[in-house]
Amino acid sequence: MSWVNLLGYAASGAVLATFCMNTMIPLRVLALVSNVLFMAYGYFDHLHPVFLLHAVLFPVNALRLVQFQRLVHDMRKTPREALSIQTLLPYMTQQKFAAGKTLVRKGERADRLYYLVDGELEIADFKKVLYSGSLVGEIGVFAPNHQRTTTIACRTDCSVLALTESKAKQLYFQDRSFGFAVLQLIISRLIENNQRLMRTDGLAASDILARHRQSAARQRPQNDELQRLTHCRTPAASPHWLRSDSPRCA
Repeated sequence: MSWVNLLGYAASGAVLATFCMNTMIPLRVLALVSNVLFMAYGYFDHLHPVFLLHAVLFPVNALRLVQFQRLVHDMRKTPREALSIQTLLPYMTQQKFAAGKTLVRKGERADRLYYLVDGELEIADFKKVLYSGSLVGEIGVFAPNHQRTTTIACRTDCSVLALTESKAKQLYFQDRSFGFAVLQLIISRLIENNQRLMRTDGLAASDILARHRQSAARQRPQNDELQRLTHCRTPAASPHWLRSDSPRCA
């Protein structure tokens, strides 16, 4: 077997290996290796169609590899960066609310999310205060039932930027940095709510236990007195219990 045939077998083996890959970057790397081997095989064995085919496929696979590497790089860089509101400004509308007004109400339909430009908001259920730079209403927009999960009111005069549900979902699929930032924000809110619920349950359990102990402490003297009276009224076989000067019946 000549070395040219070995080259052809190696190229075929590289193609077979690409079908065994589970992720795209290793697949593209092996595809590039197979392109190089097939070009060499086609050149030395005078198989011009094979050479031309893989000469065209080589830059295609190289371009796809670069695109995937950029995507991975952007995804790794996104968690370290805050959501840039500048990129969302063309899609948002400005609204102003006076102090005491309700921005969103629990149970109503979530048709938009809000970015707080100026002022203070308060989450009614948790008494948590939100300041400028906060994004609110995103959970309801992306929830299956599209309902608000809490009531948010304005503590002061507030200026907000509103992003409608349709535009938010459009950006979610078109801008991966926006989609990743919203996903992280929703997860962090859910984790925060779960931790708050666990603390509340722990405090409730401690309060119930403390009340039970106080109730038991108050009932203990009454139980002791009841046992003493019951014991004094119970007839006894011994004459000692019938004596009027017995300390047990005092």
